Amino acid sequence: MATQVILVHGIRTSATMWRAQLAHLSERGVDAVAVDLPGHGTRMNEQFTFDEAWRTIDEAVQRAAERGPVLLVGHSMGGLLTTAYVGAETTPPVTAFIGASCTALPRGAGLATYRLLAGGFNSLPDQGAWLTRQVLAATLPDETREDFGAGGYALAAQDAALRSLARLDLVAALPRIAIPTWFINGQFDQLRLNEQLFARLVPHAELIVVPKTSHLVTAMRPRVFNALLDLALATIAQGVRAT
Repeated sequence: MATQVILVHGIRTSATMWRAQLAHLSERGVDAVAVDLPGHGTRMNEQFTFDEAWRTIDEAVQRAAERGPVLLVGHSMGGLLTTAYVGAETTPPVTAFIGASCTALPRGAGLATYRLLAGGFNSLPDQGAWLTRQVLAATLPDETREDFGAGGYALAAQDAALRSLARLDLVAALPRIAIPTWFINGQFDQLRLNEQLFARLVPHAELIVVPKTSHLVTAMRPRVFNALLDLALATIAQGVRAT
């Protein structure tokens, strides 16, 4: 049975952030689906709730698992949610996992600071759209520069999404992850805060830090990230299990 890839986006963005990865996987003949979480992308008019976000991930995984082994990939908020999902008490049908730009515990002062910054962006006349465009123009290659915003920016869902992350108990979830796992961070990623804790709690996981790269590792270094997808796919194909 052919491996199925499920891609889960981060906060503010949408499934369009995965365009480079979807194109790469399509060229390889690999079935892949990028979901939109509630309040984001094609679901911008919906209210973001933790339960609906979880249901969205689970529904995509369960459907894909009927067709083959599942590689689950999450970025940023999507990475935090999928980390909790693969480490749930009831083990989901996921064969391998990549968590990108998500090695920080979403709680306490760190989460409060992130919410404060998000609120500051939303208070700007254009809700930070101009600044966002300038940052992307300065850091992303031409081929991926439009991908993060192509599905629109989920500004209205941002605070609810951030608040929902406080429900995650990653310290409990991480040791339950028993499948091949990769945590991928950019060198200058602000969510590298607890990467050593993540590595310690999932000792079989590989921690990969991509040099000269920001939080937007999937778009800033798409070829590198696609190569890491290939690594995970090869691992699944060879039937390698975590030890």
